[in-house]
Amino acid sequence: MKLTILGGGGFRVPLVYGALLGDHAEGRVSRVTLYDTDADRLTAVARVLREQAGGVADAPETVATDDLDEALRGADFVFSAIRVGGLEGRAADERVALDEGVLGQETVGAGGIAFGLRTVPVATELARRIARLAPDAWVINFTNPAGLVTEAMSRHLGDRVIGICDSPVGLGRRIARVLGADPNLAWIDYVGLNHLGWVRGLRVGGRDELPRLLGDPALLGSFEEGRLFGPDWLRSLGAVPNEYLHYYYFNREAVRAYREAEQTRGAFLREQQEGFYARMKDPDAPALATWDRTRAEREATYMSENRDVAGAGEREASDLGSGGYEQVALALMRAVARDERTTLILNVRNRGTLSVLDADAVIEVPCLVDANGAHPVAVDPLPYHAVGLVTAVKGVERAVLDAAGTGSRGAAVRAFALHPLVDSVSVARRLVEGYTRVHPGLAYLDRP
Repeated sequence: MKLTILGGGGFRVPLVYGALLGDHAEGRVSRVTLYDTDADRLTAVARVLREQAGGVADAPETVATDDLDEALRGADFVFSAIRVGGLEGRAADERVALDEGVLGQETVGAGGIAFGLRTVPVATELARRIARLAPDAWVINFTNPAGLVTEAMSRHLGDRVIGICDSPVGLGRRIARVLGADPNLAWIDYVGLNHLGWVRGLRVGGRDELPRLLGDPALLGSFEEGRLFGPDWLRSLGAVPNEYLHYYYFNREAVRAYREAEQTRGAFLREQQEGFYARMKDPDAPALATWDRTRAEREATYMSENRDVAGAGEREASDLGSGGYEQVALALMRAVARDERTTLILNVRNRGTLSVLDADAVIEVPCLVDANGAHPVAVDPLPYHAVGLVTAVKGVERAVLDAAGTGSRGAAVRAFALHPLVDSVSVARRLVEGYTRVHPGLAYLDRP
């Protein structure tokens, strides 16, 4: 099989290739095509992959190209992990928002909206190109904001585009480990949108073990989300939220911490990755070891401001390794290509799963996956507090899609103004002005 990775010069690509190296079954991926518009990044990542493949007799062949059509033709799977505007764009998203006193995180709030406005037009054009050049390919989307981008691409690819994220997988595994259960045998009752979901149950052998967790303060304080949100709040919710809901439940504290930080997350990653790619220009630099050190630092500092607010301390060692989205991607490809049926938490079209949303709305829920794709599993209705957040944020996503599709500046203002973490039309107008000033790619927002 042929896998094409869009954004093939991206820093996390070696995680995907590393997962492929461990797959020796019949019908595995035999060729990986890396596509990127940045030649230096593409060369650097290709070097890391070559070192990863050292000593692996049946390692997938790797090809690097800056020709999109060449990369897509003949692809069985297309993995989309692009970053429109790069980390420079992310750092600007954060700063413009924080200057207005609102959150600038990459997928949540004003920063997520700005990132979506930049990314959706590009992702939409990619979807059209894939539909024309590789109509039988399955598209696995990891491009953020993952749910929004998956929904934009689904308008051209239908159910052949599936969004993935490592957050719900990691959350479910942490809960299972705390409860002494095998994560691979537990059923995780998870529902919501990407970066906006809740674990409402964890069933082992037909028994829901989550009440045992919620009733034990010591257990609740023994894993990352328990420390992040606090045992009392989790008991009040009767569920365990995705870590990104910390930005909603503790918004004022998070904004204050981000404004007081020496640099934003985007600025940190920009400097860190610039250093990595610069070192990769030295032909004698050990590519894989340099990448691995950089990755470890990146993982250790993930959501550090939020953990500081909550007094949650350093990340656990078990959370610093790989085994996240790349394993989800591999399991998804196996299930589709070989009909190895499995259950995964994925971003797919609603199809009536959540009655409060229309059929085409992309949601994040457990899915049964087989050769025919991903099929969302029926879930219980959301409680009203979750309905409010989910429908409000989906309304924002739809406004972003409207703005990206029509060039309507008014729709962009609406997207910002209606977000629960912005909640001001005046601030929304200033955000649109600020973002169009720093991002030339938003010049398309020229209609009323």
